[in-house]
Amino acid sequence: MSDTSFRSLRLLAGLTAIITLSACSTLGGQSTADSDKADVTGVSQLTAEKIFASDTFNIDRPAPTRWLEDGSGYTTLEQSNSADGRDIVRYHPETNERTVLVSAEQLTPKGRSKALDIANYVWSDDGDKVLIFTNTKRSWRTHTLGDYWVLDRSNNELRQLGGNAPESTLQFAKFNPQGTKVAFVMQNNIYVQDLSSFTVSALTSDGSDTIVNGTFDWVNEEEFFLRDGFRWSPDGQHIAYWQLDTEGTPVFTMINNTDELYPTLKKFPYPKVGETNAAMRIGVMPASGGQTKWMDIPGDPRQHYLVRMNWAGNSEKLLIQQLTRKQHINRAFISDIETGRSQELLRESTDSWAEYVDDIHFLNDGREFTWLSERSGYRHIYRVHRDTGRTTAITRGNWDVVEVLRVNEENGWVYFIASPETPLERYLFRASLDGSGRLERLTPDMDGTHSYSISQDAKYAEHTFSSVNQVPVTNMISLPDHEVIRTVVDNNEVQQAVDQVQKQPVEFFRVEARDGLELDGYIMKPTDFDPSKKYPILFYVYGEPWGQTVANRWGGSLYLWHTMLTQQGYIVASIDNRGTKSPRGFDWRRSIYKNLGVVTVRDQYDALQQMLERWDFIDESRVGIWGHSGGGSQTLNALFRYPDSYHMGMALAPVPDLTLYDTIYQERYSGLLPESAERYKETSAITHAENLEGDLLLVHGTGDDNVHFQGSERLVNELIKHGKQFEFFAYPNRSHGIYEGEGTTLHLRTMMTEFVKENLPAGERSSSE
Repeated sequence: MSDTSFRSLRLLAGLTAIITLSACSTLGGQSTADSDKADVTGVSQLTAEKIFASDTFNIDRPAPTRWLEDGSGYTTLEQSNSADGRDIVRYHPETNERTVLVSAEQLTPKGRSKALDIANYVWSDDGDKVLIFTNTKRSWRTHTLGDYWVLDRSNNELRQLGGNAPESTLQFAKFNPQGTKVAFVMQNNIYVQDLSSFTVSALTSDGSDTIVNGTFDWVNEEEFFLRDGFRWSPDGQHIAYWQLDTEGTPVFTMINNTDELYPTLKKFPYPKVGETNAAMRIGVMPASGGQTKWMDIPGDPRQHYLVRMNWAGNSEKLLIQQLTRKQHINRAFISDIETGRSQELLRESTDSWAEYVDDIHFLNDGREFTWLSERSGYRHIYRVHRDTGRTTAITRGNWDVVEVLRVNEENGWVYFIASPETPLERYLFRASLDGSGRLERLTPDMDGTHSYSISQDAKYAEHTFSSVNQVPVTNMISLPDHEVIRTVVDNNEVQQAVDQVQKQPVEFFRVEARDGLELDGYIMKPTDFDPSKKYPILFYVYGEPWGQTVANRWGGSLYLWHTMLTQQGYIVASIDNRGTKSPRGFDWRRSIYKNLGVVTVRDQYDALQQMLERWDFIDESRVGIWGHSGGGSQTLNALFRYPDSYHMGMALAPVPDLTLYDTIYQERYSGLLPESAERYKETSAITHAENLEGDLLLVHGTGDDNVHFQGSERLVNELIKHGKQFEFFAYPNRSHGIYEGEGTTLHLRTMMTEFVKENLPAGERSSSE
């Protein structure tokens, strides 16, 4: 569909949707439009303390919404009025009728005065039982370990699962479709517990430090988001699961010098670029116990990844996605669980990397399923015939589907997020499942970022909207008309505080790279801006495939910190170089293959040159840049590759040497060793450290299990070798986000503020200076 057609769709959506925020009733127990006004006195001038050490700008978010399969509404958690704990409450989205389905009293174990602290909950298919996840702790980087309890609502019996399992050792417990059994993982083995006798049966027994059943190692959790590693069959007779063998994967050791009298060590398998991956395989076993039948997927299991597995619309076959280690081919197999025989159904092949597909939904009694592909040059939705692999396009055009939210087969629609006119925003669309090309934009004409939690029948949704100057507002709406039913969270007090802040409007713009490619950017000018003066500029960068910094959405505390700098006489700007997570098509995303740190930072440099030509008020002698993680790496590359143009930089938790990062992420974007060894050397910032001329602040947490402290230590040695002076700050035992520990965030941002003021002097200068 042409751009003109999309403009027409947008206009129609704006005309047909009526937003009536002021007339909305409120959801019980949540923020209201007529709540007491916040005391916003004194917030016009920002400080680090106001941003990071007070609750003035803390936004409220709606409680997690669980839409019920029967269409009767949704459930959420609310503080109980009669017990110490939270109730599970159902609301009808239209009438707001409130029903307590499970009370805190029901979730209070015998002999205790406090209800279970609910980290997560899951209903059985018939709604008679609810599974409670509590007492959680981290496995790798997420809280997947904990205790599970089951409440039988028919007799009000609350029982803990796991038998004699040690505290907080169960993972991923879930009901069978009949609601009569629960399967879970404990210490790398899979168990089933009968809910009538409560006997526990081990389905696997070979789990160990190196054999992992039903869950995953660090790198698969981090990069493929693989955590829960088993699936009940639709008929409840079998369980399909992943097994990993990490034998031979090198073990990384981290040291903790502060928590005990003597140092303690944390060790875990972590395959760095070129090292040995865990072997992966998928098997199926009877839920009552017995032998595992392993699926026969071709290829060396240590040179391939089994990235996704679903029951293939029935209880006889699996749909398995397999990536090559290089990740340039994704193959989808249909596997027979009785024989293990696997047949390739379709494949996605590229010269760079292929994407795996999360948003699979089976249609037509399991004979077809939805699929996402970039084969047209843009990410679009297809339907695939399960037996033949024949594909039919559901969406088409020179734009990307960002995310699939809901498939409603009964009414023939798929609901998804896209933004065909600008990559800076996000809107809700729906397309006909029949492949006719029928497309409707449902979001009204409100520029910004829109997200949705859509009911099972697609008649209602929880809609959250934000923009650069608008904090998130959440409404309950009806679909497809997008009429507001009530306000769920308005964040009115925070919005008042934001409105009081002295600031210039954020301006979006485009500049051209040297090859003519347009790059998106934003600029924030000093509050006392005078176009006849010159001001220092600080760039905020990420620049890698997993982030987008230039977007019309609420930016939270970082936006406020940048605003604080504009109050002190700085220009703040950001550029999305090619390769970032912007919905601009296949070529945009793949253009940085084997060129991270080269093409990415060249785009940043080109944008700076274009901005200097366009705007005389930017002082080219006072240019700074900063970023975190991938942005820290790009900061180093900017300082080292363009030392005459960038005079100050702050690199937080960077990857100075790309060979030190994990196999899955880095090999996807940089290639395999040894064939790409030269590219790794050229694209790693540490190779060019001797070129540093400006002022560098390097910050890293010693407890970073993602981007290891090791990389910054190596960079320190390299800079010392070349006689380069710089500032280095290590946060003991902080992880990749550098936030743990009282006062850490305020300390970090204060240090950054002082470094900017000292090394990028603020204030205007006359154009003649």
